[in-house]
Amino acid sequence: MFGWLKTERSERRRRVRLDRKYLEARSRRFLKIYLDADETRKPQFYRAVDEASKRCQPADSGLSPSELEDAQIAEATSRAAMKIVLERTALKKDDRLADFLTDAYATVGIAYHRAAGVYTMDKEMQELGTAAVHLLTIATSYTDAQKNEGPV
Repeated sequence: MFGWLKTERSERRRRVRLDRKYLEARSRRFLKIYLDADETRKPQFYRAVDEASKRCQPADSGLSPSELEDAQIAEATSRAAMKIVLERTALKKDDRLADFLTDAYATVGIAYHRAAGVYTMDKEMQELGTAAVHLLTIATSYTDAQKNEGPV
């Protein structure tokens, strides 16, 4: 009767372990550099994380967004971000821009796993996820405002 609950909990722990292994350090670095950046550099972070988020959206699922639950969308988006981080990491470039973009994808992965409720049993990851969600929210607002203003 409670087998599904145990399976769900172990799957959640597995996802947290993978996030800690592949995403946590990159996301922390991205967020720290963002916090230390002056106001003229912050738009670079907004554009990077917004673009990473858009590229990870589950458009290829075959279902319309209205047919998917929010947690399913968040999980699929995080999974796509993880896949991109792993692919980019395998390239092993010693390139600051490539690392910056990979860190943006890691931050997106953390944010969407936080939104999907994956970190409910891990306070530290929950806090990191909350910071990532806040940055993603700011980034989306910023880029939407830039589009509405048009070129100056």
